[in-house]
Amino acid sequence: MISYIRGQLAAIEETKIVVDVGGVGYGIFMPGRVMAKLPQTGTEVTIHTFLNVKEDSMQLFGFLSKDDLAVFKQVIMVSGIGPKGGLSILSQLSADDLRFAVLSNDVRAISASQGIGKKTAEKLILELKDKLRLEDVLEHTRTEETDAGEGSVVGDIQQDAVAALTALGYGSTEALKAVRKVSVGLDAKVEDVLKQALKFMM
Repeated sequence: MISYIRGQLAAIEETKIVVDVGGVGYGIFMPGRVMAKLPQTGTEVTIHTFLNVKEDSMQLFGFLSKDDLAVFKQVIMVSGIGPKGGLSILSQLSADDLRFAVLSNDVRAISASQGIGKKTAEKLILELKDKLRLEDVLEHTRTEETDAGEGSVVGDIQQDAVAALTALGYGSTEALKAVRKVSVGLDAKVEDVLKQALKFMM
């Protein structure tokens, strides 16, 4: 198993990158959303990888974070969704967006991925719902400086704001994205976060 590859980013192609490690170029398939975050070629990168072995080929799939890779592994465990399908889903949605889409039964958000139909999206939600936690969705928006108590308060405010937006009729995944764009402090009020999030919905 190849857990990660560290080397010079030699090329960025349409659906994959090439990382030069000691004169050997490794072709790694990546989601388009992740590829857009890559630095310029010639820069050293660390790519967390999954090696897919088939009878006639071996393919590497890569991500910039361990979190994206972990979610990818969960997605491809769903019957009917292979690595290419998982790549398509994570090109459309970030790991956190996918978690929230699953937990909120947002079939439309998942089926917007290329090659993923409504039935496949429903199956993914059914199989992953018990494996994902809502707490993981919002934790990345909290600053590193917050202590445990503050982080808990901020998370509660964010969750309340998301719930309020969905109650107003907005899509759950769309609501999450808007709330995550708002800077939330310890003294913030749900009403204030809601007002700021609504600006991102327009």
